[in-house]
Amino acid sequence: MPTIESPFQYKSDEMHCEGVALSKIASEVGTPVYVYSRSELERAYKAFDAALEGIPHKVCYAVKANSTLGVLSVLAELGAGADIVSYGELFRWQKAGGDPGKVVFSGVGKTETEMVQALKAGIYAFNVESGEELFVLDKVALSLGLRARVSLRVNPDVDAGTHPYISTGLKTNKFGISMEESRDLARAAAKLKGIEIIGVDFHIGSQLTKTSPFADAIARLTALITELAKDGIKLTHIDIGGGLGIDYGKGDLVPSPAEYGAAVREALAPLTALGVTLVTEPGRVLVGAAGALVTQVLYRKRNEAKHFTIVDAAMNDLMRPALYGSYHPMKPVKDPGRADITTDVVGPICETGDFFARDRNLPEMAAGELLWIGAAGAYGAAMASNYNTRPRVPEVLVRGGSYTVIKTRETYEQLIAGERLPQS
Repeated sequence: MPTIESPFQYKSDEMHCEGVALSKIASEVGTPVYVYSRSELERAYKAFDAALEGIPHKVCYAVKANSTLGVLSVLAELGAGADIVSYGELFRWQKAGGDPGKVVFSGVGKTETEMVQALKAGIYAFNVESGEELFVLDKVALSLGLRARVSLRVNPDVDAGTHPYISTGLKTNKFGISMEESRDLARAAAKLKGIEIIGVDFHIGSQLTKTSPFADAIARLTALITELAKDGIKLTHIDIGGGLGIDYGKGDLVPSPAEYGAAVREALAPLTALGVTLVTEPGRVLVGAAGALVTQVLYRKRNEAKHFTIVDAAMNDLMRPALYGSYHPMKPVKDPGRADITTDVVGPICETGDFFARDRNLPEMAAGELLWIGAAGAYGAAMASNYNTRPRVPEVLVRGGSYTVIKTRETYEQLIAGERLPQS
């Protein structure tokens, strides 16, 4: 697998994103700050799309991975569709210039209000996850005089071999319809006047590091599609979700988009005669490597057991290490060639879980220095909160030798704008 050069590189011992020094961004925008590379967003999307060349397909970006308007607009310009799990994400997608006609709506808990909003917007399809949801959607569509295009999300009971919290394709997970139920539900859907059943769907997990789970799941749904065709139910698409992993800096052996495409192409071969279109929902693989969190060292301390590097970013800014125990690569923004020490990189929040790394070997950094936390473009800013009444951080998009602030730092007034004191 060819090595992809990161958009974050040292030039004269100083980390840059494309042609812009991170220290320049930090001095002008402040820290913490998320920094994204437009060239990497474009490269990743084009590589993924090219890997499926020759297969009729739609690339529907998983908005939950990074929903900042400036990032969405780049992907929309490239021709992407969107995979959403709330009306809020559809709202964002449209505000960023995205086409609602390229949207698939996933998620186990769509409300009737969200169904109305999505139908009125003219989305491409709903990924339906239960029998009850199907019948509610039928009722809502009929009330609007519309038909809802639907694919049934089938739970293929395939172990993706990933973290339990981001595994979604096992029978013990809340997602999808069992293989046993799906054929009967497809038959029922075909009889509903407010429903047009067009496909089947699966999503088996996130940060997948091999292609075999995709192939196994496709094989199970291929059998289902073939059976339904015999019943006179001709489906026009198969949605295989997202989940392709990225290298988080530990030498993770992850499939390239080309390897993924080859495996998918082979698994889909039995459906060629049926003329089925492939729908994919990549998220992390398109945006993960494009982003980094830049933070400033506040203090260092050592107790009887540990050395701590305390930074101004916190778990509310980047939740993944606290939530999943996830690993992110880290480097000083300047002068990387110093001797390492073993340290815990932690934030200022009053939780022991507020850490970015434990027992990490890093060059010893002084107060005031900048630390780069890489592979943070996915599930970083999108999962951020205001815990400890901390404003969410700004986000910057770099293009060549310049950058744009695509999200400003929140103010304290914005944090309380919707709150009211009780009347005495």
